[in-house]
Amino acid sequence: MTQVLVLVAVAFTAWTSLLVALLAAEVLAGLTRDKRSDGASSNRHAPAYVILIPAHDEGGLIGRTVAEARKQASPAARVLVVADNCSDTTAAEARTAGAEVVERTDAGRRGKGFALAFGVEHLRSAPPAVVVILDADCTAAPGSLDMLAMRAEAAGRPMQALNLMLAAPGASLRTRMAAFAWAVHNDLRPRGLRRLGLPCHLMGTGMALPWECMDAVSIESDHVAEDLQLGLRLARAGLAAQFCPDARVESWFPADAGGLDTQRRRWEHGHLSMIVSTVPRTLWSGIVSRRGEAVALALDLLVPPLALLAMLIAASAAVGAWMSSRDILVGWSAIPLVVTPCVFAATILLAWWRAGRQWVSLAELLTVPWYMLRKLPLYALFLVRRQKAWVRTSRQARP
Repeated sequence: MTQVLVLVAVAFTAWTSLLVALLAAEVLAGLTRDKRSDGASSNRHAPAYVILIPAHDEGGLIGRTVAEARKQASPAARVLVVADNCSDTTAAEARTAGAEVVERTDAGRRGKGFALAFGVEHLRSAPPAVVVILDADCTAAPGSLDMLAMRAEAAGRPMQALNLMLAAPGASLRTRMAAFAWAVHNDLRPRGLRRLGLPCHLMGTGMALPWECMDAVSIESDHVAEDLQLGLRLARAGLAAQFCPDARVESWFPADAGGLDTQRRRWEHGHLSMIVSTVPRTLWSGIVSRRGEAVALALDLLVPPLALLAMLIAASAAVGAWMSSRDILVGWSAIPLVVTPCVFAATILLAWWRAGRQWVSLAELLTVPWYMLRKLPLYALFLVRRQKAWVRTSRQARP
């Protein structure tokens, strides 16, 4: 029995070290700015594309989103809003702002994945060259939508914009910590993958998909992390997304604690469920079909949220202390137990220096252990009551 425990302990510590190494490699690569071209000339005209906006009860917000999208997009672009199971004025406000609107009512099949699939089916009679997906609470930087469409058409594969969520002025430390973690996940790490010549995950908004992608894989999904699922499906089909940091979309974290809790639970449970259910299949499929991009995305997805990874490192240190007390780890074999936490801490400090100083001070960063403890119930719920159904998050009004 002791030998089995030792093997499990060694495997766990080795696994944790691998996760930290993956994170460190991506962050270090992402610290340097990559000025390579994505292959689309600035002199090119944007193709005929559709800005597809799924919306559920977005009254009071959707009109502004549509108006801003129409203002910056080329004349060849259309705006299509899918008013999905709405009980408010979303559809009317979108039409008033100049969007084409289709309404969907199916209470048993709710969620963004179903709304996107409905919109795609609506477009099949006259398919555009590219579909750019934008969330109803997002603002795209000037020129970003046209840029995404041009680069997706030129590359013949999906393009993912830099997708940032911001903390409003005066936000709580918890919200600002979330903004820092988001910047690491959606900015530094995708930049690192790009620098290494690898694809990135789809992020739910700011996604440009050539129409060929619609026939390559199924868009419909009931998963709470439908963007990650779609990205892996496309990667297995040889259509992994490329990161386009020159294009940018922004939204805001919810101002109220309840909205933030709902949002974090959906995202993190979705990520963890993808690790459990989809990563093994994607790894195996990528290896068998020799699709290195699918393997790379699966390995990237293995890295859990930063707070959970920190907990795993702490648990690994405890396991190492137990093995050392039994003289199982001696000499060189104990080095990973020291190196792994140091590498993780150095990686977080570098990431903070590059992408976190605007959100949290160094003194506030030192409160991370307390932040980790507050997230323990979130991860415990994944084991006993996993978030599976899509739930709309309350929106933060844009300052």
